[in-house]
Amino acid sequence: MKQVIFALIVLTVACCQQKKEKISSVHSDHLAEERVSLKYATGFSITRKSGSISVTVNHPFQGAGHSYTYLLVPRHEQVPQHHPDVKVIRTPLNSIVCTSTTHIPLLDYLNESEKLVGFPTTDFISSKNTRKLIDAGKVQDLGIDKGINLELLASLQPDMVMAYAMNADYGQFKKMEDMNIPVVINAEYLENHPLGRAEWIKFMALFFDKEAEADSVFQTIEQSYLNIKSLAETQSYKPSVMSGIIYGDAWFMPGGQNYASTILKDAACHYLWAGDSSNGFLELNFETVYEKANNADLWIGVGMYSSLAGLAAGDHRYTQFASFKKGKIYNYDARMGAKGGNEFLELGYLRPDIILQDLVKIAHPELLPDYTPYFYRKLE
Repeated sequence: MKQVIFALIVLTVACCQQKKEKISSVHSDHLAEERVSLKYATGFSITRKSGSISVTVNHPFQGAGHSYTYLLVPRHEQVPQHHPDVKVIRTPLNSIVCTSTTHIPLLDYLNESEKLVGFPTTDFISSKNTRKLIDAGKVQDLGIDKGINLELLASLQPDMVMAYAMNADYGQFKKMEDMNIPVVINAEYLENHPLGRAEWIKFMALFFDKEAEADSVFQTIEQSYLNIKSLAETQSYKPSVMSGIIYGDAWFMPGGQNYASTILKDAACHYLWAGDSSNGFLELNFETVYEKANNADLWIGVGMYSSLAGLAAGDHRYTQFASFKKGKIYNYDARMGAKGGNEFLELGYLRPDIILQDLVKIAHPELLPDYTPYFYRKLE
């Protein structure tokens, strides 16, 4: 799963508000277009035209030099003329296969969970609602993510596969399309703004004619996030924060313009690498991290480590940090699914307000005296 390395740190998001604006120009075919403007998300764009919807995924993977455009046409409508590279999707969907656990909450919050018919390695799913469907045999396990059982997928004949791409390799998706199964790329993980990823619920909603429902969900999440952010802004003291752990020879942590850095800032924390100009993930050696973070107040996000003893056993050098000595280390594994899935890695993209509230509780407990963190827990 793509979250294994990326979820070292704090996840995400700051909500959005959608506004619609008429494009004044009328094309030669006399059909006016309506462009939907998104407040935070930059990874996709939406245009309406005469009953159909054109949605473009602007950046399908890191470093992509091209985009993908999908034409969403109601089942009872005739497909309008379109460029041959544009893929047609009939809506609303009656069935869908998803490939990332982050897609699952989008279905849950749109009340479309029962449309899910397949998923790679269903053990990773934490959603109680979806687990009931899995246990009832309504969601098929399609095998390992990049080695999906294409025969089983073909037998399900889903209306669409929602996939994600880490690079330009479209080979597996081409095989699916050769079986007349449309593939749509969801690139939510590339959004840098903390609220940007949550806005992708509007992307999912397009395929189910649930745009009004998505707007309502999103506005609620956004308002919650902004309220917590305003509460944190009352604090002048900002505890210093380090993050991440060593994988192989490198310490992975978010760059200064990464979504994780932003959400820490919104929680009134001083992320020690906030001045870095990159929006991806840094790969540093131990000495560089120790020089800057040895006296950090808090250490937030330690990968798969679930205890101080386990962290020390993983690399004895971790014990040299003040945050280890003071027991100020927090991880995002407070809620694990029935089969071992991590709810933070599933729900975090959509609910940055919960993540932010957890971080404010950790950094400024006096602001939320009666709140118990949802995703995070202190390592013992």
